[in-house]
Amino acid sequence: MPSLSTIEIKELLPHRYPMLMIDRVVDYSDDSLVAIKAVSVNEPVFQGHFPHWPVFPGVLILESMVQASAIMASLALGAKSDDNRVYLFAGVDKARFKRQVIPGDCIRIETRTVRKIKDMWKTAADAKVDDVIVCTAEMLFTFQEL
Repeated sequence: MPSLSTIEIKELLPHRYPMLMIDRVVDYSDDSLVAIKAVSVNEPVFQGHFPHWPVFPGVLILESMVQASAIMASLALGAKSDDNRVYLFAGVDKARFKRQVIPGDCIRIETRTVRKIKDMWKTAADAKVDDVIVCTAEMLFTFQEL
């Protein structure tokens, strides 16, 4: 089972703290990938969302899902991150949030390629905590040479 560490992920994605959302890749192929996002109470977002009841924002769950998809695309293309390439989130469809994600949760993201046309990718992903779905979505993203 192939896996990637955070150091290896940073070679594929241009994202850095605090926007690098993927901590580990636990398995992948050319058209699917399983990644982990560990949600820590120390993340800056919890200072304001919400101090009395910390909830990991849905938009960051979606960002984690699209980053997992971008890693999958990078691996399939054999592409490395550099100053001349950027991944752009182009759209989201059928997003559904099933339960809250809180500090201490470990999100398991399972993504797969639905379609690829030129430099545009459509993927479908599920985010789970303890094998319970917390979010599902279809996402569009592209990469651009700068």
